Amino acid sequence: MSTSSNVPAGRFALIGSERDVPANAVAAGAPDPSERTSVTVVLRSRKSSSQDAAQALAGVPPSERRYMTREEFAADCGADPADAAAVQRFALDAGLLVVETSLPRRSVVLEGTVAALGAAFGAELVLFRSGDATFRGRTGTLTLPSGLEGVVTGVFGLDERPQARTQFRPSAAAALSYTPPQVAQAYDYPAGLDGAGQAIALIELGGGYKHKDVTTYFARLGITAPKVTAVGVDGAKNAPAGSPDSADGEVLLDIEVAGSIAPGAHIVVYFAPNTDQGFLDAITTAIHDTTNKPNAISISWGGPESTWTAQAMTNFDTAFADAAALGITVTVAAGDNGSSDGVTDGLAHVDFPASSPHVLACGGTALTASGTTIASETTWNDGSSGGATGGGISDVFALPAWQQNAGVPPSVNPGGRIGRGVPDVAGDASPETGYQVLVDGQSTVFGGTSAVAPLWAALVALLNQALGKPVGFLNSFLYAQGEGPFHDITAGNNGAYAAGPGWDACTGLGSPNGAKVLAALASS
Repeated sequence: MSTSSNVPAGRFALIGSERDVPANAVAAGAPDPSERTSVTVVLRSRKSSSQDAAQALAGVPPSERRYMTREEFAADCGADPADAAAVQRFALDAGLLVVETSLPRRSVVLEGTVAALGAAFGAELVLFRSGDATFRGRTGTLTLPSGLEGVVTGVFGLDERPQARTQFRPSAAAALSYTPPQVAQAYDYPAGLDGAGQAIALIELGGGYKHKDVTTYFARLGITAPKVTAVGVDGAKNAPAGSPDSADGEVLLDIEVAGSIAPGAHIVVYFAPNTDQGFLDAITTAIHDTTNKPNAISISWGGPESTWTAQAMTNFDTAFADAAALGITVTVAAGDNGSSDGVTDGLAHVDFPASSPHVLACGGTALTASGTTIASETTWNDGSSGGATGGGISDVFALPAWQQNAGVPPSVNPGGRIGRGVPDVAGDASPETGYQVLVDGQSTVFGGTSAVAPLWAALVALLNQALGKPVGFLNSFLYAQGEGPFHDITAGNNGAYAAGPGWDACTGLGSPNGAKVLAALASS
């Protein structure tokens, strides 16, 4: 791994870019040096930090907030044209093409051969094999010319290892199942609203949907199908695999949950490759999409914090702060593998990007309900075979100000760190009390915190419609409400953490009472 002692003269090591050998992978030779590929270079903010803007907004009730316009954002928090020009000069000197420059997204996309890109960023690129998959990767730290130190905050695309996983769980034999509107009814979502005038972005890193599935599903529910638009990022597109247990299951679950609860909203599906570059580019594309202008973003993909580079987590979190500054709410699934998050090192882990302090992290419950009556609701934990809600204490992000009084406990890991607590909120996620969906022509039942992110994004669309303005970053407001607008979940555990009164590292503040959330926002 590169260190300050062996960085070539005239260059600097990009902090946080360190990569290790992918887990469960073996080296499989060298990539074709003439193969052409692209990287996304992320730049610093021009004048002010979007984190500062997001923090200032957090202390203001949503009804009184004034969000940045896109023009204001570009001028204050976008990239400096001089920084972009410096990267462009570096690219030309290295024999690379400048494909795209976006000042609002603070990104410059460069294209070149594997050999040229490896040389430009001081990376030795190799092929890795994991199971049946072969992909290009790297180890060590990236380096750049000293003149770009402080200008570049991240470089993505040299390593193409799969970065995230879906957070949905098929049901073997659901004891109970609901349509998404039935779940919304149990949570007393505001009546008489359909999300008209709103746009919900769904981030997808694989799979696709068939229009016939969408039209058939909504016809069966007796609901007018929402407008659904696919947006391709980094060469990806709507590409159904044809099997419900593929990423198609994730895509259709997200569309059908969000779309059936907020059928008047425009559902915009951003497809990107499952790499850290694709994931980040999809998020920033959605945030700065001046055509579709989503005001809620639902993310049902993620992975343990330990599988991410520091530069990735920093730049993702900055992008989510950008969203907050622009009045966009981001909801993220907290994971389906309990307090270990699927890591086998004996420690507790939380899922990222759910652990970002600028998103609403969504945990899972097992719900037994009839109409608006909830008979019981406990922490989702169906055992090792059935999955359990993610949740715990971040090893990366500090305890946010709005969680200071939530009673976030020390981590169960050695050292007892008190950091960002995950999740913030919850909703029905157990496959045994799951959602009725239609995927690739097959009716089935899915659970997982994947369903909870679009469940909350749909509520955001209804709230925005009712209030006539975006609610934006909700965490600080929701934590200030106490138990009022929530069903407090006090039973169950996700492994290392147990549910209890108030906030807990299984179900957060609890599942929503949508009408009470709206009433609290309206009176704030």
